[in-house]
Amino acid sequence: MTNRREFLAMATAFPAFAGVVAAAGESRLFAAAGQGAARTPQLGPPPTPQQVASRQGFFVSMHEASSERFDFPTAMQGYAKAGVRAVEPNLMKVREFTQKPGESPASAKRVLDDLGLKPVSSSNQLGLPEPGQNRQRSLDDLKWKVELASQIGADRIVCPSAGAGMYTEDDFKMGADNMREAGEIAKQAGVTCMLEFARTSRFAGSLPTALMIVRNANHPNVRVMMDTYHFWGGISKFEDLDLLRDGELYHLHFEDVPDMPPREIQGQPDRAIPGEGIAPLKRILEVLKRKKYSGPLSFESFKPAHTAMDPYELATKVRAAVEPIIKSLG
Repeated sequence: MTNRREFLAMATAFPAFAGVVAAAGESRLFAAAGQGAARTPQLGPPPTPQQVASRQGFFVSMHEASSERFDFPTAMQGYAKAGVRAVEPNLMKVREFTQKPGESPASAKRVLDDLGLKPVSSSNQLGLPEPGQNRQRSLDDLKWKVELASQIGADRIVCPSAGAGMYTEDDFKMGADNMREAGEIAKQAGVTCMLEFARTSRFAGSLPTALMIVRNANHPNVRVMMDTYHFWGGISKFEDLDLLRDGELYHLHFEDVPDMPPREIQGQPDRAIPGEGIAPLKRILEVLKRKKYSGPLSFESFKPAHTAMDPYELATKVRAAVEPIIKSLG
């Protein structure tokens, strides 16, 4: 593993290297999905810092959960080398890095800055929308997470619903109050809480329910986001996308839903790289574009084959899969 001195030396020289890579079209052999053959992806130039900062158009982002077996700087280094410019750091990994001798939130931000990476979101905080016995602990964790997110330059945090209880209609009214309370905490750090519905949640498991909770919360620091794996693999319907108001979607996780195993037994590790499954990703993006969403398509995977892959190889493979979809939108 690269030590910090070597890492920072590479980072200092990296912009020139990145320009050469972008101009030449980065190439590397990858095993084609489900096949023994290899292919060489031809990649265009990465998005500009201005495009990422202002969220102009669609562009690839990497969620650090996809490289769970690697530490924060190693994952970020690999993503940057692959030409990715937008990332979604795992705040637990970031905190582990900041607790090492000589490191701090400021040095974590320098890692991102030196590599030309923009944290377009951060991850995550569970247990916020649904009522439960551990809610106070979730709020306490949220406080340090939004502070750290702000310190590394992120202005939003993913807040998935993971409710496993039996809920009543009154609980959903409480869900709006709960998210409003979370939004007030996040507001102090200049961060927005994004409610993510999840196909496995018994509380917010669909886009309509997430929209209901967020709209009833009616807080400027509470917004809705979407994950295409949870959307297409869950109980939401394609037509639910029409419920979105222009500009209402605040962030997007972008993965595919595999044909097998059956969706009834699929779990977090079953996510597929875009184009390797059955979700109509182009059609989804067409609607979201019409609904005025622009910005990162953030790849988040818990599949062991992905999390064990070298971050550079994984990010290059994701770019090779996602960028043609973006280009096809015109």
